[in-house]
Amino acid sequence: METPNTALPSPFKVLPAGAPLPHRKFIRSWLLPIAGRSTVRALMLLALDYTLLVALLAGVAVVGPIWLKVVCALAAGFVMGRLFVIGHDGCHHSLTRHRWLNKWLARIAFLPSLTPYSLWDVGHNQVHHGFTNLKGVDFVWAPLTQQEFKALTPLRRVMERIYRSGWGPGLYYMVEIWWKKMMFPRRAALGYKHKAAFAWDCLLVTAFAALWVGALAGVAWMTGQSTVLLLALGFVLPLAFWFNMMGFVIYGHHTHVKVSWHDDRASWQRAQPFVSTTVHLTFPFYIGAMLHHIMEHTAHHVDMSIPLYKLKGAQARLEELLPGRIVIQPFSLRWYFATARACKLYDFTRNCWTDFAGRVTSPPRTETPKVLA
Repeated sequence: METPNTALPSPFKVLPAGAPLPHRKFIRSWLLPIAGRSTVRALMLLALDYTLLVALLAGVAVVGPIWLKVVCALAAGFVMGRLFVIGHDGCHHSLTRHRWLNKWLARIAFLPSLTPYSLWDVGHNQVHHGFTNLKGVDFVWAPLTQQEFKALTPLRRVMERIYRSGWGPGLYYMVEIWWKKMMFPRRAALGYKHKAAFAWDCLLVTAFAALWVGALAGVAWMTGQSTVLLLALGFVLPLAFWFNMMGFVIYGHHTHVKVSWHDDRASWQRAQPFVSTTVHLTFPFYIGAMLHHIMEHTAHHVDMSIPLYKLKGAQARLEELLPGRIVIQPFSLRWYFATARACKLYDFTRNCWTDFAGRVTSPPRTETPKVLA
């Protein structure tokens, strides 16, 4: 029997701890006054970040000292991450009010990170957001069980240990997501219907990569620099930084001793996964703002239509109205590596994280949050 609407909390009223969560649509209504989109602002952000990227890559090409080239290359990798966040918003159609414009702005913003738009759209928007932390569907940092880990080949077990060591997020993203799921992926690796757009978008980013490499090689030839060195610093190093940045970000979004994974769709639905499976990772020194606020991740999962430039306000409102419901984690290296030690495998029977030997490393969770119909 449905719960009468009168039982739902009114807008902008703090939900007491232990009270049933309202429906997602009701929670999203709290954020509607915040979720306005601006085409001008979106275009300005895209132009700014592309200008920064071109300037930094030019720095790699023309500055003399190697250490300064390296600094420019690493900064370029960071800006590639910022551009990706803009493309991520465009893919969600939260960047501007125009769907056709969002698609093309996303494609343009995705080019430096070599991200095919249509493959990211399906894998991220439909699979990850549609089934966040549901084992067997959501593939992003999905933990293995101890039985699954033991069944792996020796080499694959080594790879899993590296991925989960705290030092391997970039390798994980590059191999398991970018290479296997996005760059001309085999149909068997996708898990969803193949589309012609996938191949065209892969060709687009490949052509962009070829132009990028060709431009660096041309500059090396014209300036008498080492082609190998310039390609390593102007192409490989920024991409390596980007892969590590992206692997770390998505690991931090959904891996925490307080965050559950599910292998049963009914229990997953009862858990309100758009709130309970995301982490708000906070940083000092305006690092969150420099990341275009992508770490205000609970608000993004509650309502994907909120643009990046409104996420901070939306996240603050959720944390005000849902006290104690959202995992808020100040970042530190101590926390990060403690999480990497704890979150190796997952025991779906006891609903807890374990290490590779099967020892419990997080409190088992047996209660399911109450949710209003």
